Formats: sequence, C-alpha cells, structure tokens
Amino acid sequence: MNQSEDPGTTAGETPDHDARLFPRVTAYRFRRGTMRPGQQRNWEEHWPTYGRNVTDEVVDQQALFGRTAPLIVEIGSGTGTSTAAMAAAEPDIDVIAVEVYQPGLAQLLGMIVREGLGNVRMIRGDGVDVLTNMIAPASLTGVRVFFPDPWPKARHHKRRLLQSGTFQLIASRLRPGGVLHVATDHADYAEWIGPTGDAEPALERLDPLTDAGHVPFTLERPVTKFEGKGLEEERVINEFLWRRRD
Repeated sequence: MNQSEDPGTTAGETPDHDARLFPRVTAYRFRRGTMRPGQQRNWEEHWPTYGRNVTDEVVDQQALFGRTAPLIVEIGSGTGTSTAAMAAAEPDIDVIAVEVYQPGLAQLLGMIVREGLGNVRMIRGDGVDVLTNMIAPASLTGVRVFFPDPWPKARHHKRRLLQSGTFQLIASRLRPGGVLHVATDHADYAEWIGPTGDAEPALERLDPLTDAGHVPFTLERPVTKFEGKGLEEERVINEFLWRRRD
C-alpha cells in the first residue's frame, strides 16, 4: 500500500515519519481511519495552525500559543470531547492534546475552530515520544491521561502506557506542585496504576474528593460516549491524582 492509499497518512509524510508516528510496540491500539471530506478540508486548512506531528524540537509555548500560561498535556485525547469542554471552561490554561488517531484529531480540530478555542494545540504522535522529546522538564502544570488502553492480556501488560518509567517521565515534566490526573474504568488496570504511581518518589498521592482544592486546574470531565457506555455496563470509574513534590 502506498501513502496515497493509506488513510492514516497525509500528503508529504514519509515512510520514516510513519515509523515515528506508529512505532511497532505501542501504548495504544493503532487504528487507521478515514476522514470525512469536510474533516479533510478542515485538516488541510487549519492543521498547520493548530497542530503538528511529533518531532525532536522542544515546544516553545510562547511561539505555539502566543502567550505564557499554565500548560497541560493530555495524552490520548481521542476524539477530543473532554479536551474541548475542559479547555472551554478554563480559557486561562493552555492545553496540548496528544493523539495518534488522525480522525480523532480532526474532530477536535473542528471543535477548536467552531468554538474558537485558542488555548488548544495538538501534536500527532506517541505520548511518551512527545513527553521525552518535545516537552521541557518542569514545564507542565498538569498531565491528563483519561481511559488509556488497558491491554488486558497479561502478555501485553508491557504495552500499557502507565509503567514505572512513564510515571518517572511525567514527574520530570511536571513543575513542583503540578498534578497528574488519571482516569480508568478497567478494574485490573486501576489495580496496576495505583501502586505503580505511588512508587514514584517524585510524586505524592492526592485524594480526588478531599484534595481537589490543591489541584491547579479543573477535575470536572464531561461524560463522553465511551465513558457513558462503561457506566451503562456498571463499570467503576477510578480517578487518580498525583502531585509533583516541591
């Protein structure tokens, strides 16, 4: 299959670049999808303004947003429903949404344009790659990871995003007092996430109910279609908060 036949690529992307966007062993299930004609037009017109592909260039927030404000990175923004709603509620906070699924980014792009969300930008690529190579140490007010792929089979646990090394990486990118907010509806993954995050010495656990006042951004998430389906199936939503120690 050549690039023009591949719905997951856009004009000008090279095979080497595709390898960077879609590494063989990943923390997500890679889905290729086709954008609708309107999304494609929107992408061609607005992606250069609001999005970029993963690179080794550290993000310059002033250049990216035209201002300096508290900065949050959301890893795995999906179709962007939560991203857009939370950004609209907090216009004084800048958000970088990281996602590999192009149609999902296209949906978020449409919301950004329609709703005038000047505080959202997007990076297409793997979250760990982006954090490692594009986010400066101690620069983030927050990191959000909502409903990461649980990779339920034991032989696939190594592909889970939230490993000890990822917690260490996230902690290094948070400024002192910055907060990591995680949500999952997968019970086994929740049992993995809690102790793994607690084992990172640079992070201290917060209680989502009693310590919300110590979090420098909103914890209120809209109920997405995905989350609503889980609630209908009576899955328990587990929320985790960790704060970077001073």
